[in-house]
Formats: sequence, C-alpha cells, structure tokens
Amino acid sequence: MIFFRNDYGQGAHPRVLEALIRTNLEHTDGYGLDSHCANAADMIREMIKAPSAEVHFFVGGTHANFTCITAFLRPHEAVLAPRSAHIYMHETGAIEARGHKVINLDSADGKIRPDQIDSSLREHEDEHMVWQKMVYISQSTESGTVYSKSELTALSETCKKNDMYLYIDGARLGVALTAPGSDLTLPDIANLVDAF
Repeated sequence: MIFFRNDYGQGAHPRVLEALIRTNLEHTDGYGLDSHCANAADMIREMIKAPSAEVHFFVGGTHANFTCITAFLRPHEAVLAPRSAHIYMHETGAIEARGHKVINLDSADGKIRPDQIDSSLREHEDEHMVWQKMVYISQSTESGTVYSKSELTALSETCKKNDMYLYIDGARLGVALTAPGSDLTLPDIANLVDAF
C-alpha cells in the first residue's frame, strides 16, 4: 500500500542505505557543516537553477515551517493558509506558539486563490489588526490536489503586488512534481516563491 501523507514517511531507498553504510564511520561536523550537506546543497541549487539560493536542512516539516515563518515575519505579522493547511490543522499550534497568527481561508480543494488573498487583505485594513505578510500553501495540498503553473504564477503575482511572501510546504513536493498532468518544475517553483 502507498501512503501520500508526506515524502519522508516511508523507508529509505537501498542506494541511500548503501551510502549511509559506506559513510557511517566518517568523522564529520554536525549541524549541516559537513561535505555531504554542502554537496547536497550544491546539487539542490543546480536542480532548481538558482545558484545563489540558500539551502537549509531540517529534521522535519514542522521545524522547517515554524523556522521559515518565524524568520520571515515580524511579531505583528500573520500568515494566510487554507483551513486544511498543515500549519493550521496538524502542527499542534507550533506557528502560534512562535507568536504568529494563522488566518485560515475556506477551501473545498485545499487551494488558496488570489481573490481570497485580496478579500482577506481588505478585511484586515485596520491598524489594530494583525498584518498579513505571508501566504502558505502545500504542494500537493492536504486534499491531494496540485497547484498548476498558472495557479502558482497567479498566487506569486498577487503576493508580489501586495508585498507578501509566498511559502510552499513541500512535505509532499515529490508527489506533486510527479503527479499526472503536473506542469511545474523545481526551477519554476524556485522562481515563483520566496521559500519552499
């Protein structure tokens, strides 16, 4: 049986296990300061065709989400997300615990649309309300839907127009990129979003 909860919930490919065995007795610095992490970061930059991109490694999605959101947002800023979003439904308040409100938007298919962003911004124009500064999406969504290139482009343009960050939770990014009919590539994503 195949589960699509995330891309890291299954066992490792035999080639990964072989590499771990081969390098098991090497002494390396921790915290991503080793040659293997440096090589992986270089490979990622090459794959996304963004030589100046910063690449950071995390032990899991929740850590990646709250670190990125906390780094991007000031204390008075909030993140917009679909109601089904992982940061709203499943990460036990990790984002709010870091001091950032998650404003959820209704979505039957797990996707946010540009008009919803515009509408939410109009509802939060008062200086006594939290400032919306980031849009969070999952690719693929928690519902299993996948943003197309035109949908992601429209979100990117809306975020740029409103001086907002666009962030993709990529826990299922491998599933999304290989989904039938998917027209997005890693370089497309790197070009259209602020972080993923």
